[in-house]
Amino acid sequence: MTASRLPAPLLVGDIGATNARFALVDAEGKFDRTRVLVCDDHPTIEDAIAAYLGAEPQDAEHGSRHPFSAALAVASPIIGDQVALTNHPWAFSITALRQHFGFERLLVVNDFMANALAVPHLAAADQSPIGEGSAIAGAPIGIIGPGSGLGVGALVPDGRAGWLAIPGEGGHVTMAPASPRESLVLDRMRRRFDHVSAERVVSGPGLVNLYNTLAEIDGVPAAPYSPAQIADPSTCASDPLCREARDMFCAMLGTVAGNLALTLGARGGIYIAGGIVPRLGPAFAASGFRRRFEEKGRFSAYLAAIPTFVITHPHPAFLGLAHLLRAEATG
Repeated sequence: MTASRLPAPLLVGDIGATNARFALVDAEGKFDRTRVLVCDDHPTIEDAIAAYLGAEPQDAEHGSRHPFSAALAVASPIIGDQVALTNHPWAFSITALRQHFGFERLLVVNDFMANALAVPHLAAADQSPIGEGSAIAGAPIGIIGPGSGLGVGALVPDGRAGWLAIPGEGGHVTMAPASPRESLVLDRMRRRFDHVSAERVVSGPGLVNLYNTLAEIDGVPAAPYSPAQIADPSTCASDPLCREARDMFCAMLGTVAGNLALTLGARGGIYIAGGIVPRLGPAFAASGFRRRFEEKGRFSAYLAAIPTFVITHPHPAFLGLAHLLRAEATG
């Protein structure tokens, strides 16, 4: 089914712990009226959606902009009707949310399921390769993305020349050290957290955790940096501890991404999404990410053949949601 067979407009939303991003999808499948709302500015997800819809024009040119159907990508496991964000207080009932806004259909999926579904539809300009390797057509694909948390998902062939998206919670696997310095950091962090997951270090808050822990180990005062400040090239140039935290973040992401590639047999490639890595720019390509990705002993050659990409599309979850809505409508 093409987008024109679905009543337009459609609402798509990418709901994280920091920002809620919304757009409308027109009858041709194009995104329109993209807006980014700060989650903490709105008490509930209903308030955020209402704020977005209330800002949409109701004029002769556009007609009624109230969407008939919606799809939301949410940073949370989707197990039943009740959804609670992992790293934010928002919680809601899918059924109640659909009824509240009068949607004919409302799809709610894990955010990295939506990001995974976007991968087959990315243009060459929407992805930047990191390192060598060549994708094997039809082989599994992994996707991982540090932001307010650490999202993980996968695509596997469905046996009918298509793809099946697999949502997961791989960001909460136990983080393992790969160097003596990382061992010191994780040992110290275990004094504060009952479980030091990958998300505790490979995320925006994880950058702060790394920086603060390194300062504690070295016995120096920690500045009250935000994740964006720690990742900023100018801060890294002036503060060696910020630079070490950033570099450790990139290397640890390589560890987790390599584990994902081995677990999935992801010879179709590993894709990196999320808000942090694209902002690192050349520093990420020059970091220890790819070296650490490949450092798996007897399977180093296996991993060296797997390509890794940074997704540069501004809203890959929208792309995945739009295709999911159309696929669901075809039944």
